[in-house]
Amino acid sequence: MHDFPCGRVHRRSFLADVGMGFTGLALGAMLARDGVASAASPAPLSDSHPGGPHFAPRAKSVIWYFMLGGTSHLESFDPKPAVNQFAGKTIEESPYKSAVLDSSFYRKNVRDFAGTPRALMTQLYPLQIGFQKRGESGIEVSDWWPHVGQCVDDLAIVRSMWTTDNDHAAQLQFHTGRHIFDGFHPSIGSWTHYGLGSLNDNLPQFVVMGGGPGDCCGGVGAHDGSYLGPEHSGVAMALDPNNPLPFGSPGESVTVGERQRQLELLNELNGIAGVEYPDDAAMRARIKSYELAYRMQMSVPEVVRLSDESAETHALYGLDNPATQTMGRHSLAARRLVERGVRFVQIYDDGWDAHSKLQQNHTTRCQAVDKPIAGLLKDLKRRGMLGETLVVWATEFGRTPGSEQSDGRDHHPYGFSVWMAGGGLKGGVAHGATDEIGFHAVEHRHYVTDIHATVLHQLGLDPRKLEVPGHKRLEIDYGKPIHQIIA
Repeated sequence: MHDFPCGRVHRRSFLADVGMGFTGLALGAMLARDGVASAASPAPLSDSHPGGPHFAPRAKSVIWYFMLGGTSHLESFDPKPAVNQFAGKTIEESPYKSAVLDSSFYRKNVRDFAGTPRALMTQLYPLQIGFQKRGESGIEVSDWWPHVGQCVDDLAIVRSMWTTDNDHAAQLQFHTGRHIFDGFHPSIGSWTHYGLGSLNDNLPQFVVMGGGPGDCCGGVGAHDGSYLGPEHSGVAMALDPNNPLPFGSPGESVTVGERQRQLELLNELNGIAGVEYPDDAAMRARIKSYELAYRMQMSVPEVVRLSDESAETHALYGLDNPATQTMGRHSLAARRLVERGVRFVQIYDDGWDAHSKLQQNHTTRCQAVDKPIAGLLKDLKRRGMLGETLVVWATEFGRTPGSEQSDGRDHHPYGFSVWMAGGGLKGGVAHGATDEIGFHAVEHRHYVTDIHATVLHQLGLDPRKLEVPGHKRLEIDYGKPIHQIIA
């Protein structure tokens, strides 16, 4: 220990005192992120990528809808009349037995999950809803999706998705690209946050609404930063203007001035500790969280104050109907968030796991989300925002062509549908295909990370340039952009 006479202080102590205060944290974090911090500046608060695209982006933000439980592709965006034609017959009794058995993908994967008898002996279950050709493109969309069907000329539907998890941990796999047995890895929202940084330093850049997967299915792993660091995880947001960030509320009795002084003290103390322990990622994330919490407490309530919107906009999103109100509020808030510079908004909707009573289940779920999602697409388009906002609608897997419990469908990871819109993608296209009964993805097959790669590509990011020392990725982690749907 050295003494420093004549008022001199150790450089690290000086930085802790004057460089890590409340204002200094904000300035330091922004300068470090922008790559202009001086050599005498405090250590960066994050080890993240400095932010910015690798090449010219087509999109600035992503709104990512995810249907938990597994939406039936057969009753949404991939009509299969052959299922009706041979309804009541088993796959073994139908003309499609050999197509299923001869598939190398089936031999490698399906037997492991379900076994040959279960897959072949299940009776084909007829479609529970009709389809209509919609828009100028004439793409068939289920009658359960009439409002989204009105937007079909803006959609790029991918009918040939596949994954490997036959249980609900597929929720984790879709967002990270890895099976739950591989452990936890960064989610697509976290990679976006890590790669691009902030467009608005007063708002979180990765927002999550609608809950998320349960503990059995990966939990917060579907929107977690994993080894990228906790600062890249999704921030859960509620739509209560009085308390939109439950973890960051100062309490009803605390004034703004009091809260600011509390945060200044916390940041001063944590800043000192941050200088003393510069390699502690959790410490740096906590320092940033305190600073960001104050700014968000000032900015987020305005974003979720949906009463600022017109009655016509409320009706467009379905806020005037109890059945559509929840998804309508989430969707309208998502538009307001990306309008203000939020990079990635992830919206979950639960309840699609229709092992029985599929018709009742999907009728209810589709009624709840169809109009709000279409409302978002229409609103973005009329505001000139759809071109720079990439909207993704996805689900963990599809559902079997055969019946379960007589009036439902089982989980089905071997072929299913997702769609994307805006963000420089083509509209009015249906890419890829499943076989005639919707069992296998057979044409232009895409693993879930191809969706990730397409999203990152439109944001101007090359996932191979987002490497983190000490964390080896597999080839399948990167995926491949689906160039056939890119304009």
